[in-house]
Amino acid sequence: MGISRDSMHKRRATRGKKKAWRKNRKYEMRRQPANAKLVPNAKTVRRIRVREGNVKWRALRLDTRNYSWGSEAVTRKTRLLDVVYNASKNELHYGVETGRKKKSAAKKEGEEAAEAAAEEKKSSHVLRKLKKHLTEGKRYAKDRVSELGLL
Repeated sequence: MGISRDSMHKRRATRGKKKAWRKNRKYEMRRQPANAKLVPNAKTVRRIRVREGNVKWRALRLDTRNYSWGSEAVTRKTRLLDVVYNASKNELHYGVETGRKKKSAAKKEGEEAAEAAAEEKKSSHVLRKLKKHLTEGKRYAKDRVSELGLL
């Protein structure tokens, strides 16, 4: 039994079992995860041949991605800052304690760091851009108005 992307192994909505009406297909096969690592100034990308001679690129190490923001109809090359914990990737997080409450001293330090980040100075160029976005009705700018004190 391997990793698969088919739905034949799932049960029906009535919780009954589905009969296997055909064998597995190559396109239903799932590959092992690439486990991409966040490495600054290092890019490792592998070329992979897929169906019909097409090519996919598997990112193994990188620090930038192409991010598409659908609601704003914008696509930009963005720099990755951090990787968020994902429960499905447990093999990468052995020894990491999750779900534990931190001590009060650590909590106070975290609040101070958050205040410092909020008071971070913005360049005049960024402030002009945010004001422009606000007049155009961009969603991000509306969320940040109270934080930056523009209005």
